Amino acid sequence: MERSTCVVVGGGPAGMVLGLLLARAGVEVTVLEKHGDFLRDFRGDTVHASTLTLLDELGLGPAFAAVPHQLMDRMRVLLDSGPATVADLRRLPGAHKHIAFVPQWDFLDLLADAGKLEPSFTLRMDTAFTGLRKEGGKVTGVHYRTAEGIEGEIAADLVVAADGRGSLVRAQAGLPVHSFGTPMDVWWFRVPRHEGDPDGGLGRFGRGSGLVMLDRGDYFQIAFLIRKGTDRMLRDAGVRAFRDRMVALVPMLADRMDAVTSLDDVKLLDVKLDRLRRWHGDGVLCVGDAAHAMSPIGGVGINLAVQDAVAAAALLAAPLRRGQVTPSVLAKVRRRRWLPTAVTQTMQRVIQNAFLRRALDGKVDVGGAGTPLPLRVLQRFPLLQGVPAYLVAIGLRPEHAPSFARREPTKIERT
Repeated sequence: MERSTCVVVGGGPAGMVLGLLLARAGVEVTVLEKHGDFLRDFRGDTVHASTLTLLDELGLGPAFAAVPHQLMDRMRVLLDSGPATVADLRRLPGAHKHIAFVPQWDFLDLLADAGKLEPSFTLRMDTAFTGLRKEGGKVTGVHYRTAEGIEGEIAADLVVAADGRGSLVRAQAGLPVHSFGTPMDVWWFRVPRHEGDPDGGLGRFGRGSGLVMLDRGDYFQIAFLIRKGTDRMLRDAGVRAFRDRMVALVPMLADRMDAVTSLDDVKLLDVKLDRLRRWHGDGVLCVGDAAHAMSPIGGVGINLAVQDAVAAAALLAAPLRRGQVTPSVLAKVRRRRWLPTAVTQTMQRVIQNAFLRRALDGKVDVGGAGTPLPLRVLQRFPLLQGVPAYLVAIGLRPEHAPSFARREPTKIERT
């Protein structure tokens, strides 16, 4: 039977960061990724200021800088009178006064290439988790199946669920989820960006609709908010009705909506907001979306998942080396990460219920008399724009690389 000290299920940002950090601590770690590559479109691709600082601490800052990306230093809403700044990231402390947009596959490839430099790191692509291996109620490893249909098992002292909001590991571990509910889902699509268009992140809310436009250089990636459960109804209305609705909300899109040739170009994100009451069992731990699915508000999901991974690595590296990962040790991860997770989700719930729900019901038209008081205050006192910038781009209790994982700037050979 195969063996690894730690098996991480899921090769997303949390899983890859955790695998890399544990390997740098000398822990034998195996990351299982069910796909053959990281090429999935419309995945979270925001790398926040605190994550950029982490990459610097890991010696990966120059390698990340070499990956094509865009930087955003302001988040604005489109009013009838023009763009108004909500969050000014130029007011952030530290070297990174921005958020980076990078295709998630490039970010994950970078982490994978860094992991390959560590002798105790193994990444197994095309390898799907199929079940937990248990002995007397304790999780002792995983069962897997390769793309060729070969089945096997890996014994491990710890299994980490980093397999997302629909975590199979979490389900098999029997960890109950508390769902908070959401009023909306999101349609993701892209349209061309023209010279002279506003840059950065842009929001527009009103007339029973809402969207966020992310400047990706030569195109806008757009998140269009729809009422929860209306995906099928809106698709049945057809692409022309969809285009008309976009233009009514943002008239500047009129000359480019034909880039959406059919609603097959529009991808649905089923928005969830939930959290585990307990993140661990005997021999198993959940991090990232497997522990707490975040709303897309603020695009903070990746940032929180990465910070979970850093905290877990810092707390668990030594116990894993000693073979002493007890439930009480695993409980420390949730205790460390509970406050920033709970506070962030509470803010998301307030925004979605007090503002986005009303916008989708046609009760708010940002830009006219319906502009919320907090937005008017932010325009009157620009210094306050640094507060939402900090909460989004850095967040509560940002995690820093433990000493065992820090490196001087490292040249990464991309494969």
